[in-house]
Amino acid sequence: MRVHLCVVGRLRSGPEKPLVDDYLKRFDRTGRALGLGPARLIEVDDRKGGGMAGEAELLRRALPSGARLCVLDERGAVMSSPDFARKLGTLRDTGTQDLAFVIGGADGIDPALRAESDMALSFGQMVWPHMLVRVMLCEQLYRAASILAGSPYHRA
Repeated sequence: MRVHLCVVGRLRSGPEKPLVDDYLKRFDRTGRALGLGPARLIEVDDRKGGGMAGEAELLRRALPSGARLCVLDERGAVMSSPDFARKLGTLRDTGTQDLAFVIGGADGIDPALRAESDMALSFGQMVWPHMLVRVMLCEQLYRAASILAGSPYHRA
């Protein structure tokens, strides 16, 4: 199952970039034998304005055709890491070929795009900066692959 991170904003040289790169590399390496990955990062940048609706249109264009859509949103489901791993495994095992995670910009995700999603995931009731959410998602993808592989990375 291919994983796509469709995100608003460009990650340049800040402290988040090496973390994202490292966790995605780990996910690809661990997930390959499990039928997970590769993971692809797709960045969109709405420089012309347009707010959430403009960002949503750019994100829609970036989504792979037929992909299951999961938005990162504070109103989404809160899962434990093992539950998230099981969810990824179930999606893979039931034939999902492409899974796209969407991280919106500073104002969040357009309500219309959120309504089109197959699921919504939250990292808690607090609101996190979207660049930090990107790092957290990449780490959780790697952690999920590690859990499914039976690796000791996740200590329960």
